[in-house]
Amino acid sequence: MTLLAVNGGSPIRSQQWPLWPAPAPGALDALNEVLHSGRWAISGPYQGKQSFERRFAAAFAEFHEIGHCVPTSSGTASLMVALEACGVGAGDEVIIPGLTWVANASTVAGVNAVPVPVDVDPQTLCLDPVAVERAITPRTAAIVVVHLYSAVADLDALTAIAERHEIPLIEDCAQAHGARYRDRRVGTFGAFGTFSMQHSKVLTSGEGGAVITGDAALSRRAEHLRADGRTYTPDEPAVGEMELAQTAELMGSNRCLSEFQAALLLGQLELLDEQNERRRANAALLDEGLGALGIQPQVSSPGTTERTYYEWAGRIEDDGIGQIGVERIAPAVAAELSGAAIYASYPPMNHNRLYQPATRARFKGIAGLDLTGYSLPVAEDAGQRVVTIHHSALLGDESDMKDIVRAFEKVFANHRELRG
Repeated sequence: MTLLAVNGGSPIRSQQWPLWPAPAPGALDALNEVLHSGRWAISGPYQGKQSFERRFAAAFAEFHEIGHCVPTSSGTASLMVALEACGVGAGDEVIIPGLTWVANASTVAGVNAVPVPVDVDPQTLCLDPVAVERAITPRTAAIVVVHLYSAVADLDALTAIAERHEIPLIEDCAQAHGARYRDRRVGTFGAFGTFSMQHSKVLTSGEGGAVITGDAALSRRAEHLRADGRTYTPDEPAVGEMELAQTAELMGSNRCLSEFQAALLLGQLELLDEQNERRRANAALLDEGLGALGIQPQVSSPGTTERTYYEWAGRIEDDGIGQIGVERIAPAVAAELSGAAIYASYPPMNHNRLYQPATRARFKGIAGLDLTGYSLPVAEDAGQRVVTIHHSALLGDESDMKDIVRAFEKVFANHRELRG
């Protein structure tokens, strides 16, 4: 008889997992208010009251104790806005992690620059500062650091490198809403902090994003870049007039957040700290239970004072199991848990099948975009051995965490069923 559910056996669990996204109290009322407001976007006529977009921008800036927030249509848009606001353009090089979501490479290519992937630290899976230092050239125009899964990168070392070389540091916080480093929210250490509010994120409106900065001039550039070269008018407009002024200072693109998304985010932001605390408590249970099975939990940099768990991540240490590959192990565990969100790690950027600039005519003839020649041994090992658990499962209770441990235990005990 087949033991593993993925091969037709009985799963260890049939109960469903916490549904994500989960709307905050008052979400329907907020959406209904937008629906009947006569204004569905910041680019619509002013209706006599502050837009949800501006209300969310103020709340998100206050949450981070920083001066400025510019909402955007997506995390990808936030990265492109930040890069261009920092002056990155044609022919420049941008250092990115070798282990991350594909957007970190594609956005660099999207502003006509060249992504330079460097390897990650084996414990944190975030940018290795030593590798960053070695990769800097006279063409390096920015460093993008990703706080990956549940770890915060070594911001002490990375900010020192950026300052020494006078290169802007951009923090990609798409997976780290609310995390703290030396008691400061992440996103406040670099020239910009960028965020995604896509469906899977711990703060979500389905799609959406934001950039934050303490620099008023950079914020003004970001406003222009995300609203077709327009920025907020200095004074409150009359009802029916536009709140975006055509300054002709800087050409931009339309990357604005809608009023519906901003209304959702205002409510979701109020729940974020409490939800993050629950995830941390459950992550500690997984650290113990899965650690005992030989899965080494991801660690965060020493300066971290509060983690955010977008994904619980751990490296399978047993060679016999690890060599099977997480692309087989993760679905087998998920099958034991009624389809819980258990995933393989991101593939290393030099082997990421989603990064294919040669398939786009706009990138034809641009040198340096092919990343297959880079050596990223730590990222490549993570792609084979690191397994992740989506944060929605971490909103459950202690019994749910025990089920996850039991599922891994069963798959590990019967791992030979997964060999090809």
